Amino acid sequence: AIKEGQCVLLSESKTDGSFLIHHFLSFFLKAQCKVCFLGLVQSFSHYSTVGINMLQAREKGQLVFFEGLRNSLDMLLPESDASDAEPQPLSFLRWPSTDLRNLFDFVNSSLSQSENDMSRWASPVLLIDDLSVLLSLGVNPTAVLDFIHYCRMAVCSKQQGNMVTLVHNEDDLGDEDCDLVLHALTHQSSLILQVHGLNTGYCRDVHGQIQLRWKDKFQLKRDHTHVFQYKVHDKGVSFFAPGTSSAVL
Repeated sequence: AIKEGQCVLLSESKTDGSFLIHHFLSFFLKAQCKVCFLGLVQSFSHYSTVGINMLQAREKGQLVFFEGLRNSLDMLLPESDASDAEPQPLSFLRWPSTDLRNLFDFVNSSLSQSENDMSRWASPVLLIDDLSVLLSLGVNPTAVLDFIHYCRMAVCSKQQGNMVTLVHNEDDLGDEDCDLVLHALTHQSSLILQVHGLNTGYCRDVHGQIQLRWKDKFQLKRDHTHVFQYKVHDKGVSFFAPGTSSAVL
């Protein structure tokens, strides 16, 4: 079980790890948590197939969804000067010298709970898919790490909520910015899920391998690491020990 006040890091390499985002989104919504979801990769309708009514969750105030694709277009192709009237979460797209403060302010205001919210919802959750997009858009890795730091302080420390962050990682490309961010988040996270594609290539019955690593907060014990293989289905995913898929037995 994930304890309150913890960070979870998801990394994907040579495969699609979005099924983990779907899992955590469904998990926290069913747990009646207040969720702020920074969807920087896909539209709202894409994520709405997780098997829980996201539209209903958004309408009743449980889910705040930030649609990065639409917001980025609004910033790059503004229909009027209305976007200048108030701070925009992705303001750095038009003013590269700016940092991610506006994006943090959006997260902070979205998860700041009134007394009524505290009585309705469990602890707040910040879900990010995928942090690598900010690096691809030219944001300095230091600014990305500052953003994550302030989110951790606001969500995990102050409100005893949780953060789940997906980072795309291609070890063989030598992306120093991504490596720096991934290395820093690895140290800050209590649970790390690393999803890898199979070295042998595509397999119909085994889609990849996942390494689950629990870290001891005070480094008093060795980290607990488990390795599984998995297969993604239309409405879920199945996990099994390496080499034990029914297809190879």
